[in-house]
Amino acid sequence: MPYADKTLTCRDCGSTFVFSASEQEFYASKGFMNEPGRCPSCRAARKAQRGDAVTRTLANGQTREMHSVICAECGAPAQVPFVPRGDRPVYCSRCFDKIRGQR
Repeated sequence: MPYADKTLTCRDCGSTFVFSASEQEFYASKGFMNEPGRCPSCRAARKAQRGDAVTRTLANGQTREMHSVICAECGAPAQVPFVPRGDRPVYCSRCFDKIRGQR
């Protein structure tokens, strides 16, 4: 099924955001039936509010708290080792590497 970018309106802040073809394909692959109702920033803020943090144990035995986010580039869920502030985009590791390679 071919997907095309869609412009949606966030139910929290009222801003418009693009639900990209790749995000739609990702949602379909996960079996999600509904389009997102919130923009990536509001989704990340809501998850941070709910405390969607997990703890990971590193190889040296130390623990690191990871936080759930939605990638600002591709819309995929990701885990980051910092609390997102909401005023800057947060990327999954794949998109972060791609953007960092452009500099």
